[in-house]
Amino acid sequence: MDFLLAAFEFTSPGPIALELGPLRMYWYGIFIASAVLIGVQLSMALAPRRNIDPELMGDLAFALVLGALPGARLYYVLFQWRDYVGHLEKMIAIWEGGIAIHGAILGGMLAAWGFARWKKTSFWQLADLVAPSLILGQAIGRWGNFFNSEAYGSPTELPWKLLIPVSRRMPGFESIAYYHPTFLYESLWNLGVFGILMTLFFKVGHRLKPGMLFCVYAIAYSGGRLWIEGLRTDSLMAGPLKMAQLVSLTAIALGFVGLWWFSKMENPQRANLRGK
Repeated sequence: MDFLLAAFEFTSPGPIALELGPLRMYWYGIFIASAVLIGVQLSMALAPRRNIDPELMGDLAFALVLGALPGARLYYVLFQWRDYVGHLEKMIAIWEGGIAIHGAILGGMLAAWGFARWKKTSFWQLADLVAPSLILGQAIGRWGNFFNSEAYGSPTELPWKLLIPVSRRMPGFESIAYYHPTFLYESLWNLGVFGILMTLFFKVGHRLKPGMLFCVYAIAYSGGRLWIEGLRTDSLMAGPLKMAQLVSLTAIALGFVGLWWFSKMENPQRANLRGK
């Protein structure tokens, strides 16, 4: 067993998937694009079960991308501003990595809210349909961090330790080779949350008020992120505090408040049935 572990070294093969002359295709971009495409197809497949036109979800996807990607990049750049002073052109180099999922969620929610107002439909219905796609996309997208050798954790000697190239190690850690693969922890956690959301959607979805599934997503995802972020060495910081943990705690609190709030509201589907 020790021989097999020694023969296998868990490390990234590099960020570039394909290179043809001056043209480069990055793994990061491939995973992000795959996450978006798979997520759109999933939300369109779920839409009829909530009496939502699947084409509406396809239109929403365009708005979400317009809101999420700039939001994710802006959030990251704001907290890493010192790295971009004097290199402002790098601010748009999203293919090199450096996006923050919390920024993507905030930007996407703002775009979805505007879209729902424009289409005169329920924002929370849309949010519930997007939640499973969102967490699945996060599980897929984390593998882009693996190929970029980023979003790793603290040093470890566990059997599944991740070898980080010297050029990608944090200052002060240059002599340490192996780290927690926190991208993997989060990807697996997100897959578990995806399973929970899909089970709730199909088993008890008809009893859930609009918005409740999204609240479960916020609580479940943030609970895992709160723990995993504690292992990270490259966290975005707000002074001495890890920003992702502060946002996660806030999301958990708001998620529980949301569940309580929505539970007090009348189920619109039942109200419609009584009206008939």
